[in-house]
Amino acid sequence: MTEAHATAGVPMRWVGPVRISGNVATVETQVPLATYESPLWPSVGRGAKVSRLTEKGIVATLVDERMTRSVLVEATDALTALSAARTIEARIDELRELVRGCSRFAQLIGIRHEITGNLLFVRFEFSTGDASGHNMATLASDVLLQHLLETVPGISYGSISGNYCTDKKATAINGILGRGKNVVTELLVPRDVVADVLNTSAAKIAELNLRKNLLGTLLAGGIRSANAHYANMLLAFYLATGQDAANIVEGSQGVVTAEDRDGDLYFACTLPNLIVGTVGNGKGLGFVETNLNRLGCRADREPGENARRLAVIAAATVLCGELSLLAAQTNPGELMRAHVQLERGHTTAKAGV
Repeated sequence: MTEAHATAGVPMRWVGPVRISGNVATVETQVPLATYESPLWPSVGRGAKVSRLTEKGIVATLVDERMTRSVLVEATDALTALSAARTIEARIDELRELVRGCSRFAQLIGIRHEITGNLLFVRFEFSTGDASGHNMATLASDVLLQHLLETVPGISYGSISGNYCTDKKATAINGILGRGKNVVTELLVPRDVVADVLNTSAAKIAELNLRKNLLGTLLAGGIRSANAHYANMLLAFYLATGQDAANIVEGSQGVVTAEDRDGDLYFACTLPNLIVGTVGNGKGLGFVETNLNRLGCRADREPGENARRLAVIAAATVLCGELSLLAAQTNPGELMRAHVQLERGHTTAKAGV
């Protein structure tokens, strides 16, 4: 193998299984995590164990899905930019036909705009089947932009991407409007499971979530985020399933909700920017094919259904790791003891025990 085609090997383990239900899939499955952070495996495993000790497991609700690309055009002045924006939005049916002509799976589902000075930013929103949709959205936007430059008076080319998309950056607009799959995961944990498996209480986790995730992130200036470490689980899951790992930047935006319900714990994770696909670049690698097949995400289904299944499994994995870490942090010294034990050669601990 030449240096130009070398492969970076990242340790990977399957943890779980995780019990999942909801409006996309009802499944109990192990999940693959590729990471150098060895404590992540048993931590997610502990959250997965909790999911199996509840009747419904983790209830994952797919709220929305869309991939976006924003184009930038320059107008002669702000009034011309406004006229162009109104013209573009009024012609959405015409633009949808153009998109159908350049892709079997891309569909234009929305258009939004922003005007700054004489600059017009147009954010196109697409459904993209089982692909995460970056290239599909860019190709369609390129076709749309060329058509608009030819048919809308008073505008000229600015850029195929105007950063109003927003790709691989943590922004307010993605947190508000979503980019990729918007998934909410919920888990109701009985008080005895909280005590016996998580070694804590619902009240302690709810209080820590308020003080750490909400207040701490507020003071730090976080952008529409209030979580402990979404990025850890997402990166490990993305690397194991052939995703564009840089999408953890916006993917790690999201809010944790924790409530003490008479000793039982209600725990929820919202992920508005979960960008995953089961076809496309990176999915042809042997280990990725194997992992996607084992997850049941390469079955013969309607376009988009495999990617939705993968999204809810990813979101459930995030909840498992988030719950386990917050539980550990309610107890002085527990987090560091786990890192010392597992990162100094004691990496044979079985995940989920």
